[in-house]
This record gives sequence, structure tokens and C-alpha cells, in this order.
Amino acid sequence: MEEDEIIIEPVTGPKSGKKTLFRMLSYMGSDRTLLIVITILLIIGIASNLLGSYMLRPIINNYIIPGDISGLMQILILLGFIYLAGIVSVFFQNRLLNKISQRTVTRMRYDLFTKMENLPLEYFDTHKHGDLMSRYTNDMDRISDALTDSLASLFSSVLTLLGIFVLMMYISPILTVIALITVPVMLLTARYVVKRSRRYFKAQQASLGDLNGYVEEMMSGQKVIKIFGREEIIESEFDDINSDLNDKSKKAQYYSGLMMPLMQNLSTLNYVITTIVGGILVIFRGFDIGGLATFLQYSRQFGRPINELANLYNNIQAAIAGAERIFQVIDVAPEPADAPDAVKLSTIVGNVEMNDVFFSYEPGKLILKGITLRAQPGCKIALVGTTGAGKTTIMNLIPRFYDVDSGSVAIDGIDVRNIERDSLRRSMAMVLQDTHLFTGTVRENIRFGNLCATDKEVMEAAELTAAHSFIRRLSNGYDTVLENDGANLSQGQRQLLNIARAAVADPPILLLDEATSNIDTRSEILIQEGLDKLMEGRTSIIIAHRLSTIKNADKILVLENGRVIEQGSHNELLVLKGKYYSLYKEQFE
Repeated sequence: MEEDEIIIEPVTGPKSGKKTLFRMLSYMGSDRTLLIVITILLIIGIASNLLGSYMLRPIINNYIIPGDISGLMQILILLGFIYLAGIVSVFFQNRLLNKISQRTVTRMRYDLFTKMENLPLEYFDTHKHGDLMSRYTNDMDRISDALTDSLASLFSSVLTLLGIFVLMMYISPILTVIALITVPVMLLTARYVVKRSRRYFKAQQASLGDLNGYVEEMMSGQKVIKIFGREEIIESEFDDINSDLNDKSKKAQYYSGLMMPLMQNLSTLNYVITTIVGGILVIFRGFDIGGLATFLQYSRQFGRPINELANLYNNIQAAIAGAERIFQVIDVAPEPADAPDAVKLSTIVGNVEMNDVFFSYEPGKLILKGITLRAQPGCKIALVGTTGAGKTTIMNLIPRFYDVDSGSVAIDGIDVRNIERDSLRRSMAMVLQDTHLFTGTVRENIRFGNLCATDKEVMEAAELTAAHSFIRRLSNGYDTVLENDGANLSQGQRQLLNIARAAVADPPILLLDEATSNIDTRSEILIQEGLDKLMEGRTSIIIAHRLSTIKNADKILVLENGRVIEQGSHNELLVLKGKYYSLYKEQFE
């Protein structure tokens, strides 16, 4: 694939990359004391290495050439202590740096998770879960690798370069100028490679997120894939995504891989030129042999930090690309803050009203068109209609998962936009068509609705919703551990636990979105009485396709294309012989 055939995201400039790097490093600010200690150890290590190399000059000039064996042994012992000090300092430096790096990643991961908990529901509806998971895993691992393996080497290489330059100038300014001839070429080469490579590292991380999102989606949909025999199509689609990642990764690795050999070759060329000029100075200018040997040692070491920087570039660029993806989530605007004068609901009567509500998920595509709803305290309101009529959208507006475009939603006469979100959502419980259970025991999953509930209250909630009988038959009863979203339970049993979770919350308002859709007829009959008891004295809004479950609703609203086209009791709507009558006849005749 040619370079211009790869589709990549817009490239941020160098300033943006530096900003991301400094922002990533700012997470280390809480460990300033340890950073100071690491810096001291780093300087000791570098000084030991440079001093040990410089001692080559007096060793050759004063001991080897004159043949002073006794003096040579003494200075070699001193040299050993110098290198030992460097080894010890590097050991403790790496230990401390690893500690700080892990703390830094922990803080970033915490900020990312905390921000996720405060993002609006719309964000999760419009982003692949697998891509979000990739930011927690792959992108965070990139940062961890860079901080642990590359950070010390980065600063060490920079300080080593400065130290070597000073010592080279001290030994021979002429040779230093010769040795620096190739540096501009190195810098221009590095600039070219950096510019090209950074683009593809960003594209690589984005493509990796797409791949993870696709895999996550296909794993959860294996039953559907197999029942329709779509394995070959899915494999083909995966191959396309995988190939795209492969192409972008090859480009990223190709350009980053150019750095090391280019720098090594330029460094070797520099070493050869310096050796030739140094030999001439020894012959014609009286330059000492020890000085030349030491200078050549520094000349070789001068290229090594540059080579190390080139080698570190891969990790650093990947870390910056990963950090940018993490900061993209952290920088997303959270749910709008509660109004300054937002009230906290205390005694809740349970009056729910929607007045002339218009709403759209996307501008220009109205989902609700002038919906008005009145649910008196203790009243049971049912919403029916074909798929896409707007029933679930109404459910999303009551707890303020989304804000209306116009009109209002009110609880006990107070606009939900003027109520503290936490207080608003604690006043109601919701049971969705799609069940979700957390890793933990059955008891803990039910108690999630009310963390202060006693074991007795948990059991009473389960008995009320007909879950108690099957829970008793589990291997460890209420202490049975559920994993992988309750995969060891039937879909109906999972739904019963979700209903029990709502029951133990004991809210004044109940929102039931197809709560019995995944329960067999016998279980539906068993829990219907429990649901009726649960809804006694509570305002309940129910979405149901099984019209048999809402016959006793106080009012039924029939929706079509975002509008209420009929409303009344079950018997009243049958007499009208309109849309509800047609739906009822379709189900029972």
C-alpha cells in the first residue's frame, strides 16, 4: 500500500505534542521529593561514567607509557570504586523511577475512570466500548512503558551529552569542532523522521482502538454470528481492519526504525573523521596519546546518547499518541453542572409531568414532538407503540440522561433541570430491557439498589419479585458468585435479579422499560403480582410490548412517530378501536 493510500487522523503539530508530553509529565509532580533524589542519583551515575572515562588519559600517560605497575594498580582500584558508585546510584535510581512511574500511571488511570463516571450518557451511546477499553489498556501501557523504561534514559542521555561536550572542549577544542560536524546532519535527519513517524503512531493507536472495538462487539455477538453462519464475512471484515492496523503499524515502525541505523552510521562516520584528525594532531602538534584515546572514547560516547535518544523515540512517540487519546476523554465536557440554585429532593410525592416536550438526539431529527404526560402520585402509566415511537426516549428524559430541546420535565412540580442530579436519580429506580449484573454475589447485585439494605431486606425484595425460589436452588444461594454479566444464569433469571435490585431501592418512582420481556410466561405470571405490590403507592411508568401486563394501568399512552395518538384505560382504548385496538388484536387473535 502506498503512503498516500493510508487514511490517518489530522496531525497535531510539534507544539501539541510537547504540550501532551508536559501534561503527561505533570502527573509526576506529586513526587517532587523522589524526583529530586532520582536527579541526584542520575547525576552521580553520569559523573561516575564520565570521570571513569576521563581517567583513561592519566592512566595511559602517567602509568602505562612509563610502565608504573604499582601506580597503575592503585588508580585501577580507585577507578573500580568510581564505577561501583555509578552502579549503585543507577540501581536505586531505577527502583525509585519505577515506583514513580507506576504512581503516575495510577493517577492517570484514576482520572480517566473518574472522568468516565461523570461523562454524559450520550458519550457512551456514540463511542465504541472496545475503543474506550483500549485507552485503559493499550494506551495506558504505552505510557507506563515510556515512563518506566525511557524517561531515565532520556534525561541521562541529555545530561551525558552536555557532560561529554564540556570534557571534549577541555581536552581539545579543535577535535571537538571536528566531532560536531555531523551533528547538524543528525538533527535534520531526526527532524524529518520525527515528523513522518509521529503521524503514523497516532494513526496506529486509533486503528488499534477500532480493532479492539470490533473484537469486543463480535465477542458479545457470537451467538448471532453463528446462527446466521456469518463467520466468513466477520473474518473478512476483521482481516480488513487488521490489515489497516498492520499497514499503519509498518509505517510507524519503518520511520521510527530509521532513526537508529541512521544515527549509528553518522556516529561511525564522525568517529572515523575524528580519529584521522586526532592522529594528525598527535604526529604534528604533540597532542598526547592519552588525550587522544580519552577523546575518542568520549567521541564514541557522544554518539551513544544520540543513538539512545533515537532508540527511545519509538516508545516516546507511542506514549504521546496514547496520552493524547486518554486526554481526549479526560477533556470531554462532563454532564452540565447542577444549576446554582438546584434543589435537593427530600420528601417526594411522585408527581411526574412532561409538558410539550420536543427532543432530538441529532439536530434536525426530532424523536419526540410535543409530548405531554401527567402521572399523578401512585399512578401507573403505560407507554405502548411500535419500535422507534419514542418510548425509551421518554424514559431517558425523566432521570435527565438527556435534556429536552424544548418543553419541560418536572418531578413534584419542579423542573428536573433545577433538581440536583444525584437527588433526582435516587428518587427513582429503573429496570431496563437489557440486563446488567456485576461481578460479585447474588446478594451484592441485589443490594446494589440500596447499599444500606440488610440481608433480610434483600431476601424480601427477591421474594417480592419471584427471584427467591431460583436463588435458593443455586449452588451457594445468595452467596453464589456471578461473573461475566451473570452468564451462569438464564436471561429471565438475570432480569428477575434486576427487578429485585429495583425493589430493594424502595423508590417513590419506578421506570420499567420492557422489564418482563425476557421472562417466560409462567415467571411473568409469578412476578406480575409482585410488581403490582411493588408499584402500590408509587408512580410507575411502564413500557411493555406484552399488552397483558398493562391491562390494569391507570392510563395507557399510545405513541407513534414521537407523538401521543391515543390515551386512556385499557377498556377505553379497546372501545376506540384505534391503534391500541389493532396492537391488542394482533397479540391475542
